[in-house]
Amino acid sequence: MKGNFPQCLDFVLHHEGGYVDHPRDPGGITNLGCTKATWEKWCGHPVSAEDMRNLSPADVMPLYRQKYWDAVKGDDLPTGIDYCVFDTAINSGPGRATKFLQEAIGVTADGAIGPVTMKAINAADARQVIDAYCAARLKFLQELPTWDTFGRGWERRVTDVRRQALLMLHP
Repeated sequence: MKGNFPQCLDFVLHHEGGYVDHPRDPGGITNLGCTKATWEKWCGHPVSAEDMRNLSPADVMPLYRQKYWDAVKGDDLPTGIDYCVFDTAINSGPGRATKFLQEAIGVTADGAIGPVTMKAINAADARQVIDAYCAARLKFLQELPTWDTFGRGWERRVTDVRRQALLMLHP
């Protein structure tokens, strides 16, 4: 929903945490949920581990707005659903996040939010969409080869995203 981006970004950054360089993480060096490769592409030049360590929320905010929130049409999604989809977009990519949403509302999962998807979202019960969405996301994560390493954290994250999204329905 228009106006929800700052709040949703705060929620996402809470889960993403700070600088990490875990040897089992295929994303490699990451800070505030932003991988080194993503940051280099955004900046248009190579960056060092120290550059990554020094990223701030203000640095990544425009990237997250343009490449994730806008990519999943966050301003157009209903409150709560916007947060679920945005969090997944950062964690698993905008295309996958959109497909989870389309599956949850029963439309063709083509990865693009167009008029058919928006009509179905607006006609759906938000609580049911959030529940189905988070269930599909968790199922996907459980099938990843890195589940044994990161699964407990991912499960906590999806559970918390669901809880927070539902709370957003009734402020």
